[in-house]
Amino acid sequence: MSRRPGHAPHYWYGEAPAPLFARGLSGLYGAVTGVRRDLYLKGLLRRQRIDRPVVVVGNLVAGGSGKTPLTIALVQRLQAAGWTPGIASRGYGRADPKTPRWVESGTDPAVGGDEPVLIAARTGARVRVDGDRVAAARALVAEGCDVVVCDDGLQHYRLARDLEIEVIDGHRRYGNGRLLPAGPLREPPARGERCDFRVLNVGDASDLAAGFGEWPMWFEAGSARPMAGGRPKPLAAFSGQRVHAVAGIGDPERFFSMLRAQGMAVVPHAFPDHHRYDAEDLRFGSDLPVLMTEKDAVKCAALANDRYFSVGIDAHLPEAFWVALFDRLTTRPGGNATP
Repeated sequence: MSRRPGHAPHYWYGEAPAPLFARGLSGLYGAVTGVRRDLYLKGLLRRQRIDRPVVVVGNLVAGGSGKTPLTIALVQRLQAAGWTPGIASRGYGRADPKTPRWVESGTDPAVGGDEPVLIAARTGARVRVDGDRVAAARALVAEGCDVVVCDDGLQHYRLARDLEIEVIDGHRRYGNGRLLPAGPLREPPARGERCDFRVLNVGDASDLAAGFGEWPMWFEAGSARPMAGGRPKPLAAFSGQRVHAVAGIGDPERFFSMLRAQGMAVVPHAFPDHHRYDAEDLRFGSDLPVLMTEKDAVKCAALANDRYFSVGIDAHLPEAFWVALFDRLTTRPGGNATP
């Protein structure tokens, strides 16, 4: 049986059948979203194009699949190639989702969203959060960005895009294959076949196995940075020790397994994706080192002491993927893309 993320309905990624009421709602959801998608495909609803290339990184399932690490890797590659990328995001989970904001590394995650703050901190690029991706993209172009990367947004059809990248969780894939709420899917799996690239999140280099048309992506853990200040430590420094591991991401077990692979005895603490932490959440009853993902660390800075460490995660893909992506990006600026 596939792993399922914490707090997702058990039937999404398990063997149990979805409840009848959920299947009924899935039919309604599919009809509504399908009509909207068709209206854009047929041009009856107009897509808005900006005067710069737009790359959308997204997925078909509700919850995490590795979009943000890939977005960070993509932005860093663009910067290294001489582009000035800007990132457009909805900023899921922020306190005032209707107010557009610029996000920087020091922005409160409750205001800017945990993932946008992390992206800003890792890349130094301009980040704009706005429920209206078209407005966000235009604001980024006005700031001098020559390519816009959307962190999530496959379903935000109003913004025309030049490239689409679907990220697929290699362990969970599409779960039971049903649409929300009977399953995890926002759109049918066939939607992914229209994307320019499909990236399979396989977790680490020892688990590489991509299917036809899927590019493998694997993660490598960086150093452990003391959240209260100080020099980073190599993860090997914790080998043979018991540690508390905190992860509020789409699939917390990925993070726990990564630490175990470094020789740690992990005491796991899984939280829902985008969880807002308070002091009680981190009261574990023992004074072991606490290692958490960067995405969680940006929300826990005020709660940390010298036992707390942020573990960076880097996404890696075959060099051929980047060659293919830049070839498409540089030969199709301003070109037409169908959703």
